[in-house]
Amino acid sequence: MSILVDENTRVVVQGLTGEQGRFHAGRMAAYGTHVVAGVTPGKGGTQVDGVDVYDSVLEAVDEAGANTAVVFVPAARAADAILESVDASVGLVVCITEGIAVHEMSRVYAHLACSGRETTLVGPNCPGIISPGKATVGIIPGDIASPGSVGLVSRSGTLTYEIMDELSRKGIGQSTTVGIGGDPIVGSSFIDCLRLFEADPQTETVLLIGEIGGEDEELAAQFVRDEMETPVAAYIAGFTAPPGKRMGHAGAIVSGSSGTAAAKAEALEAAGVKVARSPARAAELVSELVD
Repeated sequence: MSILVDENTRVVVQGLTGEQGRFHAGRMAAYGTHVVAGVTPGKGGTQVDGVDVYDSVLEAVDEAGANTAVVFVPAARAADAILESVDASVGLVVCITEGIAVHEMSRVYAHLACSGRETTLVGPNCPGIISPGKATVGIIPGDIASPGSVGLVSRSGTLTYEIMDELSRKGIGQSTTVGIGGDPIVGSSFIDCLRLFEADPQTETVLLIGEIGGEDEELAAQFVRDEMETPVAAYIAGFTAPPGKRMGHAGAIVSGSSGTAAAKAEALEAAGVKVARSPARAAELVSELVD
């Protein structure tokens, strides 16, 4: 098994006619993902690389059977694109777009909470999801992934790539990798993904990749302690980050003693999670748990 995406995933690409949408749709399709439709208002009835383009997500759901949406829409319109997929009852929406205003994501978050729709949102400002050998939705390179039993959940895209590559080189495969994104407001949290991994019989070990800012890692530590039997390791980026300075992601900012890498590591270690101080060591910790 896997979480969130698998062989039955049927993707509609919002923004397929744009440069990024077209490029990554091609990569997803080449990996074996079923890319069944694209959406660009006003361009319905056309095709991009053999994929039909529709004017709305609802049309893509009704006519092409899409059950997953990936958003490559520019930031100014990305929130509305997410909401369109939610209102079309798409089960999973992965938003790659970065730079969406916080107040716009607050609107999306409130709509998800109040709409009653059973839609899972991953992102924004994330690399997406890959279940190796089954499907990839987003921009995670398929050639660094290998099938296996380790679940990864991360706030950072590039760190995820580095650690996936380290694991694959060690012969340690992954069940699913989920990049949840590093913005202040995201659709899925560490806990949401940890809960799915805990229920997944294929996932035997989990690696959590965190960074400075916010309290998500501390909350995840409490969840691991109270709710999980699956072994968990972690890596936290930002031990040398200066307080008050944003580092990379909009959510990666330390205020006072809150959100520091040290505080996050302390919380995780108190929950019995070993915390690496480098990506290479993170792969070693997973190797120790797997063995």
